[in-house]
Amino acid sequence: MKVVQTNVLKETKIYNHIIAHMDDTIIKKAGRHIPGTAWRRDPLGPAFHTNFIWGQRFIQVSMALPNDDMPSSSRAIPVDFYHCPTVAKPKRNASDEEVSQYKEAKKKFKLSEQGSKRIKLLRENLDKNGVRDKQLIMSVDGSYSNKEVLKSLPQRVTLIGRIRKDIKLFKLPDNQSGKGRKRVYGDRLETPEQIRQTDQCKWKEVKAWAAGKSHDFNVKIVDNIRWKSAGEKHILRLVVIRPLGYRLTKGSRMLYRKPAYLICTDTKLDIQTLLQAYLWRWEIEVNFREEKSMLGCGQAQVRNPNSVELFPAFIAAAYSLLHIASYRAYKKSENSTIPRAKWYKKKPQKRITTGDLLNNVRAHLYSKSLGLNFNDFVNEQFLTRSLQNGKNPFVSAPFCVRN
Repeated sequence: MKVVQTNVLKETKIYNHIIAHMDDTIIKKAGRHIPGTAWRRDPLGPAFHTNFIWGQRFIQVSMALPNDDMPSSSRAIPVDFYHCPTVAKPKRNASDEEVSQYKEAKKKFKLSEQGSKRIKLLRENLDKNGVRDKQLIMSVDGSYSNKEVLKSLPQRVTLIGRIRKDIKLFKLPDNQSGKGRKRVYGDRLETPEQIRQTDQCKWKEVKAWAAGKSHDFNVKIVDNIRWKSAGEKHILRLVVIRPLGYRLTKGSRMLYRKPAYLICTDTKLDIQTLLQAYLWRWEIEVNFREEKSMLGCGQAQVRNPNSVELFPAFIAAAYSLLHIASYRAYKKSENSTIPRAKWYKKKPQKRITTGDLLNNVRAHLYSKSLGLNFNDFVNEQFLTRSLQNGKNPFVSAPFCVRN
């Protein structure tokens, strides 16, 4: 993964910040004797019932590779894929020493503790690569917006995390004079949900890229606040995002997404950069889906502890190198991938998908084995769009095959 990280830094050296995302995922397994597996809550289960699956848990860190200056789209490139198993619970007849060791190990291998270590490791690797002067902006979800991560956040790292709508926030204390212990927290603030509903704080319009196009978001900003989970080390900024309206069809009624509540450890960070960095975090969810469904991350039938831990990381590294190569090949070139299958609906292609890239790799391999000229195949397919006038329908069949 160090090679991937170095290549991403080469492509993002023109930007003032380094934006990264962190999240965890579960890889399903069937074998009960595979190291690191356990029963875990299914994140795709229904809201009204908790389902459990048997699998492994990994933490992934991805760095954002923007296509242009903000607001614009971005591609998340995985630079860290770390196996994060839970500690096995001792038996009922275990000794008191074994129980105490289990409790200490449980705290050490907790998900938030491991996530904090991955942030520190990324910052150290960035310093070794000669980017000490750039601030690292890390966007996370609610599972990492807690005291384990915030209180041990390294220097030159800005955390943007999602929080609950009912957390207790406090103002900064007033100027205190005289003897005695100085106050850390001032008067109690309203909850984020109450701030969203009140008219005392005005909405501001911010432009950011999301869901394939640029949107105008309405946000409320409250600066100079403290949260007990972050301690006295951090003076925070609260950002409340009004839900966007959308329609399922052109004539259907307006629906609304849920509001979002964010905290940021840097009160001077530009609001557009803050909002865009968090919206780009969705790309790490895309990473998980494509690594599992298209590249088969976690499908290898291995039981060796080293293989169980390293093989999924190898798949994630291959996925990263594929997209870095695509970024370099197509960013400043008009070359395109092979034509899509003729039964697909024709629409302007705004983004080269992972499926198109994999299909392109297969096409090059097939063309060599069949003795075909790949460039001529692409040119003829673009010139002949009609089904009746197709020059090479038989030859084009292998190139449109997808797993």
